Amino acid sequence: MLKDTAANDTVRTVVFDFDHTLYDGDSGTHLFRWLITRSVWRTALACLAAPVLGPMIASLPTRRYGISGFVWIGTVGLHSRGVLDRLIDRYVADNAAQIKPKLLPIALDVLHAHRAAGDNVVIATGAPPELARAILAFVAHESVPVIGTAVGPKFGAVVATRHCHAEEKMRMLRERGYGAIDIAYSDSSADLPLLKAAKAPVVVNPKAANVDMFRRALPPGTPVLNWGCADRGGDPIATPAV
Repeated sequence: MLKDTAANDTVRTVVFDFDHTLYDGDSGTHLFRWLITRSVWRTALACLAAPVLGPMIASLPTRRYGISGFVWIGTVGLHSRGVLDRLIDRYVADNAAQIKPKLLPIALDVLHAHRAAGDNVVIATGAPPELARAILAFVAHESVPVIGTAVGPKFGAVVATRHCHAEEKMRMLRERGYGAIDIAYSDSSADLPLLKAAKAPVVVNPKAANVDMFRRALPPGTPVLNWGCADRGGDPIATPAV
């Protein structure tokens, strides 16, 4: 794990979201699906709970609770973050062949170019930090600091104790020394606080329905790009520009 370093006057601080920005999909959903399906009884319990949790996920006000229900099913019986981290490492190692194509080549080129330029790069994600860290290190061979949703033991499982999301993501970045942000890359409307805080925001792979909203909310000329997510909006780009 790399030690975080705050930005200084000689380097740029660059923040990347992970899901739908570097990774084509929702990495946390993929992980917790694996955690559930690794045993018959967890799968059966998830099927029984689906009629209740499924509609909760479909509704924005209750989505967090529905997701938490499935996370609980996937981790019930675990007693520490360390145990979950070891399972995450096993998941990434066992599924590397399926995970690697989900990492977007253009995104990785941009990430690598920032690191090669000496920029202070950090990932800020709603996923557990070990998941993004393991995917980037094991599959993409990139090691960067990761700030993500904090997890810990609760109700007999390992669940989120602090969600790295929206304004809370900004608070977590500031706590780790990333106060002044030069460039931020994200797909998510929930990351508007991050994008607005950046001197140079870049929207990547947004939902098509959100493109006009981003153009209204962010400074004129803000790039709205598609880095290879076929089901997302944004202007196609063939080569990285840093």
